[in-house]
Amino acid sequence: MTTATHFIVHHGGCHCGRVRFEVDAPAHIAVLECNCSICRMSGFLHLIVPAAHFRLLSGADALIEYTFNTGRAKHRFCRYCGIKSFYIPRSNPDGVDVNLHCLDPGTVVRVDITRFDDTRRAENEAAIAHLSRSG
Repeated sequence: MTTATHFIVHHGGCHCGRVRFEVDAPAHIAVLECNCSICRMSGFLHLIVPAAHFRLLSGADALIEYTFNTGRAKHRFCRYCGIKSFYIPRSNPDGVDVNLHCLDPGTVVRVDITRFDDTRRAENEAAIAHLSRSG
């Protein structure tokens, strides 16, 4: 018997509150901790979801975008407070990657953290490709 994943709505945003979003995910969240330069330096914990599970509620006009290396990842920061609460990841360009640290308190029951080794990116990307697919 397969147990269906139960999703709840988590709310979150940037530090100054201009960027606000909601994301459908379980209360028991599995995130990735990447050791690439930008993730390591910013402390980003990755909750990758299908694009249909993410809704930007406010602050689209406050977002600025930064790209580097391949240009595939679309790093979006609040232009006022500098926080990257979500972005479009290189590994899952059909999804959205939410920073666990930017979720409001109260809805996350448990967090499991898995390391993502950027030095073995191709192998690791294949292992997480399913995260941005609905189903």
